[in-house]
Amino acid sequence: MVWLIKYNPTSERYMPNFERQELSGVIVVDKPPGITSAKVVARVKKWLKARKAGHTGTLDPFATGVLVCCINRATKLSRFFLHGKKKYEAVLHLGVETDTQDSTGIVTNVCHNVEFSKKTIESAFKRFEGNIQQLPPVYSALKHKGIPLYKLARSKKPVQKPARQVSIITLKILEIHPPFIRFEVFCSAGTYIRTLCADIGASLGCGGHLKELRRIESSGFTITDAVTLEELEDLTLSEKLSDRLISMSNALKDMPEYIADKVLVNKINHGYIITKNDFMAEKINAFEGFIKIVDTNKTLVAVLKHAKDKNRYDYCCVFNS
Repeated sequence: MVWLIKYNPTSERYMPNFERQELSGVIVVDKPPGITSAKVVARVKKWLKARKAGHTGTLDPFATGVLVCCINRATKLSRFFLHGKKKYEAVLHLGVETDTQDSTGIVTNVCHNVEFSKKTIESAFKRFEGNIQQLPPVYSALKHKGIPLYKLARSKKPVQKPARQVSIITLKILEIHPPFIRFEVFCSAGTYIRTLCADIGASLGCGGHLKELRRIESSGFTITDAVTLEELEDLTLSEKLSDRLISMSNALKDMPEYIADKVLVNKINHGYIITKNDFMAEKINAFEGFIKIVDTNKTLVAVLKHAKDKNRYDYCCVFNS
């Protein structure tokens, strides 16, 4: 089946890219509860008749919110989103500990003393801002000798990985209704919000677990960019998917951009060595890290990276037209 996408000149951000008439770009899905991230991607791939599809950061089945899905050639861009910062809204349930540190686990301990002053709670939260050491939960997708930790934990052979540094950039309390505390956290990739909840509960002396989790931002993509699975299915059937498909170039919105002429595009398409001499002189100093090369139609041609101590750029990925 070939998708014929109508060009929308008023929606620059959501313009799709093509290769042999196939869709390539990023779809941001508002993941519903009760489904794995992998199954969401499977549905997206099926509806879009995509050759390839993948997400850039999993959400637990009970969690909801932003799931960034890369379609076809855009899967090459996943590496640029995997380590991006995340923002969540979450609910901490004080006084109840579970083996998984979230509401899906078995209750392991209960404490009825969960009445704390606002100042005490704010002080506890404050201690977890900044760079902190966090123990990954034994129920997680991290692997030990090739086996996911959650499988080892379920078979009564839990493995505790060593603590690692994560960054809690902001941690803001939104509501306090004991035993529940709703909060917002902006953090580095790899931060476990359920572990954060368990640690805050432990610091208050009553324990706690993650009751609800909603991701509202991931690598710069926000919940306002997202579509529900129902909306996505309707858009696909009505052939209006281009309204919400983010082009590969626009998906890399924080990466420096260089508009290439036909000569440079041809050199890239043929794999020639690219040096600083291939760029306009006034642009050279701005391109010290990654750079996205687009043609005059703003279609992504390649992503390059400046080779330190050298006068050239290495190829990260190329999208031949």
